[in-house]
Amino acid sequence: MKSQDSKPFYEKGLQFECTRCGKCCTGFPGYVYLSETDIKNISEFLQTDKEGFIKRYTRIVYVFHEERLSLIEKADYTCIFWDKICTIYPTRPHQCRTYPFWKRYLVSAREWNKAHEFCPGINRGRLHTKSEIEHFAGDIPNYDISKFLHTYPREPE
Repeated sequence: MKSQDSKPFYEKGLQFECTRCGKCCTGFPGYVYLSETDIKNISEFLQTDKEGFIKRYTRIVYVFHEERLSLIEKADYTCIFWDKICTIYPTRPHQCRTYPFWKRYLVSAREWNKAHEFCPGINRGRLHTKSEIEHFAGDIPNYDISKFLHTYPREPE
């Protein structure tokens, strides 16, 4: 994000406001990792039990030598919860809530502006402070399901 002696390019903050356009939710494959807190919050929002939520809306993926839960996608790679709008927006996963303040976009102004070419919410709306940005970028939940999946039994596939 920055060299030892230089200030990050976002020293004075960055603008972002989600336009809810769905570009980050549709059209290409990917993973939306879920923490135990995400599972709890979304299942409560959907008024379903955690086990049912996991069985119906998630899959196990392997990332960085660990198992993680990810939301499933529709056949066209659209998020299972995208239906012209995010149907779980108030309780969307942490990964979605912190976009675009991910380390990969914060390495340089060039990377941030490349992301802007894709996302119309970047460089518009509310100015987020350096402190907020670094909180979002550094606040990564524990996604390793070995820490919690035993709490929610899955049926063998």
